[in-house]
Amino acid sequence: MPRLQVYLPDELHDELKRRGLPASELLQIALRAELERQDALDETARYLEELAAEVGEPSQRVQSSADAIARRIRERSLQQVS
Repeated sequence: MPRLQVYLPDELHDELKRRGLPASELLQIALRAELERQDALDETARYLEELAAEVGEPSQRVQSSADAIARRIRERSLQQVS
């Protein structure tokens, strides 16, 4: 297994040690999650490109409506978390 040197800010390193957390395992989990997130974003972009090619770009009115719906969903999600 290859080795990788990682630099952490002092406060992050101190907190990691204080809690007795396994740095290597946590970094592997975080890297896998980030790679999956980027893959999902890439796949979404590909899907949207295919969809636009199939049905055309949305009009400004439709885009504004979709943006408003997305904004309301985000706001409700934030309210539920609070």
